[in-house]
Amino acid sequence: MSTAVDELRARLKAYEGRAAAVAGVGKDPVNEPMIRHWCEAMGDTDPAYSGPDTIAPPTMLQAWTMGGLSGHTGRTEAYDELFDLLDEAGCTSVVATDCEQEYLRPLRPGDEITFDAVIESVSDRKTTKLGTGYFVTTRMDVRVGQDLAGTHRFRILKYAPARQKQHGKQDGKQDGKQSGEGARARRPRPVVNRDNAGFWEGVEHHRLLIQRCTECGTPRHPWLPGCNACGGLDWDTVEASGEGTVYSYVVMHHPPFPAFDPPYAVGLIELAEGVRIVSNVVGVPYDKVRIGLPVRLEFQRYDDEDGPLVLPVFRAQEGRAHEGRVQEGREGGVG
Repeated sequence: MSTAVDELRARLKAYEGRAAAVAGVGKDPVNEPMIRHWCEAMGDTDPAYSGPDTIAPPTMLQAWTMGGLSGHTGRTEAYDELFDLLDEAGCTSVVATDCEQEYLRPLRPGDEITFDAVIESVSDRKTTKLGTGYFVTTRMDVRVGQDLAGTHRFRILKYAPARQKQHGKQDGKQDGKQSGEGARARRPRPVVNRDNAGFWEGVEHHRLLIQRCTECGTPRHPWLPGCNACGGLDWDTVEASGEGTVYSYVVMHHPPFPAFDPPYAVGLIELAEGVRIVSNVVGVPYDKVRIGLPVRLEFQRYDDEDGPLVLPVFRAQEGRAHEGRVQEGREGGVG
């Protein structure tokens, strides 16, 4: 079995770097009707996307390259060959997992789009809740003339579906009870990309770093490539003091998952620095979490076969929980 997996891996890796599309051409130039429809669908009223100096929303980058039902020119056989190889290996299902975009130049009505795409990477064999398979990442470079306007990375999981478990008996659990085997299940990992890698590196060293725009001084979280207040692209970081309060929360009961032990509270925490972050509220029963409850940052480490994982959580402050409930009552909160 191991030999077959290794042979398949070698064949899949041979597709890395091969072109998936060459000199593709957008079916339509950048145009105002598509921009208007996009903005209406997204509820985006930014004045930059209308008027005499209209630009296209940067997140429309992929829209100008899509081929629709009839496809587009420039497509190579490499991507189809890769999919056929995965199908033969039993990886017959596919799901899109995430994408990353980098914007280098605004697109304006009348711009003619061209693009090239390459199979950037094929992962090693991975086992997920959906099944076992391979992550395939494609990078597309979008141009106007000779100018690189942006880069779009698209990642899919091509997998063999996991076998369905009998009703009421899943992975060692029955009637909602979790066995020791289930308790050792691997915890899902956060998606780390170029925009948020610095945040997770800080967490690994027990530091919660908040982005701060160097142009207007506005802090922001989650991490973004640009300021959502002034549009500035330059930023630095400040380290959170760790003090915060529960701004809002939910109690998770379903769906059950072996790596977690429901019910548990997930809070939207308002930090002293003026930003909010989603994380678990610990140190108090889930049914005692309240809006206004004072919490303090701490870091929890989880170890499994994927290696160590450090995550920020927020512990209810002993001796101050009652204070939080009184404050909430004065402000008319529920509870």
